[in-house]
Amino acid sequence: MRKLPLIGLTLDAEQPGGYSKLPWYALRQNYFSSVAEAGGLPVALPHQPELAEPYLDRIDGLLVTGGAFDVDPSLYGGGPAHPTVALKQGRTAFELAMVRGALARDIPILGICGGEQLLAVALGGTLIQHIPDSIADALAHEQPNPRTEPGHEVAVTAGTLLARIVGGPRMAVNSAHHQAVERPGPDAIVNAVAPDGVVEGIESIRHRFALGVQWHPEYAVDRADRRILDGFVAAARGENLVAPERAS
Repeated sequence: MRKLPLIGLTLDAEQPGGYSKLPWYALRQNYFSSVAEAGGLPVALPHQPELAEPYLDRIDGLLVTGGAFDVDPSLYGGGPAHPTVALKQGRTAFELAMVRGALARDIPILGICGGEQLLAVALGGTLIQHIPDSIADALAHEQPNPRTEPGHEVAVTAGTLLARIVGGPRMAVNSAHHQAVERPGPDAIVNAVAPDGVVEGIESIRHRFALGVQWHPEYAVDRADRRILDGFVAAARGENLVAPERAS
């Protein structure tokens, strides 16, 4: 039996209340199950920046998850924080240490939603702090319908890693964000765009697999979503990217 690549998933952090009277971590089950179904061995990563290097010594791939919070604008020269911005400084400090360390080691990274935005910042990019204030006639990127359904389509940029993975020019995606990538950074490119021009995905041009998508492929809204997880886990296993084909 071939070795299952160890995939570290970042957790969300919550204050006391609800599940526990003490601070607690949380993550939806479909993050873990989607990695397992793609052939990875998922493990959770508590937010301890001082342990980033030992974690990186052990994991084969890093999945940076989303959450109802934002990257601190001071990290990308974004100026004063928009009134809608919510921070989780401890989580961001840990995830940024992990992403920077993974980039330095060329460990495969998949950033999802807020994880895509953090990856862009780590690659030297900038963010739009609040889409409705910056994009005229923007779509409802915080879709009103369930996340198990598509909110809009994206156009996938030809010739990118994402295009090779998903095998088509368009995808139907869910949408749960009020911020977006403004510029992807000097060593990154945009790989997906919404009909209103909002950036929906970025990737590094210097690393073998450092990919971010603004939507949540763990929900498998589009059949190509599973290919994204498959490609990520395959890269963590040390495989070269193959043709994006998967039994339906």
